[in-house]
Amino acid sequence: MLEALGVTAQEEALYRVLLREPDRTLTELSESTGQDASGLRRRLRDLEAKGLLTKTPTRPVRFRPAPPELALEVLALSARQRVDRARIAAVDLAELWRAGRDRGEPTVEVVQGDEANTLHFEQVQQSTREEVLILDKPPYVEGGIAGQTDVQLDLMARGVQYRTVYERTAIAEPGQLALARRLTQHGESARVVEELPMKLLIADRRIALVPVVLEGERQTVVLRASPLLEGLLALFEAQWERGTPLWGRGRPAAELGEEDIQLLGYAAAGWTDEIIARRIGVNKRTVERRMRRLMDSLGARTRFQAGLQAGRRGLLG
Repeated sequence: MLEALGVTAQEEALYRVLLREPDRTLTELSESTGQDASGLRRRLRDLEAKGLLTKTPTRPVRFRPAPPELALEVLALSARQRVDRARIAAVDLAELWRAGRDRGEPTVEVVQGDEANTLHFEQVQQSTREEVLILDKPPYVEGGIAGQTDVQLDLMARGVQYRTVYERTAIAEPGQLALARRLTQHGESARVVEELPMKLLIADRRIALVPVVLEGERQTVVLRASPLLEGLLALFEAQWERGTPLWGRGRPAAELGEEDIQLLGYAAAGWTDEIIARRIGVNKRTVERRMRRLMDSLGARTRFQAGLQAGRRGLLG
């Protein structure tokens, strides 16, 4: 739990022992933990350096744990200071990077390999300050959805805006649609189209990642400022304009209840009335009646128009 503050798992385990059994000698700690004295002595020295314990002036020496609320706050402050120093260093590194680009670095590169791709997608998003644009379609790499969800939720909590256009097949399953609902509830703006030409992620309109090989040796094309990047931005906005709003950010307008919001989402995902009925536990006629009422109230002739009208009127949040 304390690794983020620079405390190893072994050190934390020893600190917990001291919290339960304060003022123990080295011999007593060795007997209590079953660890050899030399390893314990090293970990105790490290805990003392981190401010998590003090030694008594008695003989034999006893080890007294520092109060967690005070000691951990000091460690947290130290970690923040290290992060601040790293950010200052990053400015210098960015200058070196820009200087390299000025000497003719290509605006297109290819990232190869599973680990390199996963790291690159995370780093590009973590460096985003304002907005991430995504075209989302299958297939997905193993573990990719869960990892992307964690990164996205964290960044949205920090104020980064996400706009995602889903291909209908990307939210065809109940679990996938539930995940999309969760993301929109946490701030994502989402729309659905029947089919997308590619997978795409664009960060702050300055860098684009286009996966081109998803099986075997994964490959992603990375594009920076160039006419190609401008073309991808135009492609995203075109797909966004023709998409059906899935769900909106924040609370929906009073005109639509939660059931209405769910119906529009299910309809946008391409679910039939029969599937929707099974999903929400009502009969098919009830779904048909509710959908007809929604379409009439929105002045729509089709489900697509109903979702579009609701989104344009700001009824989805």
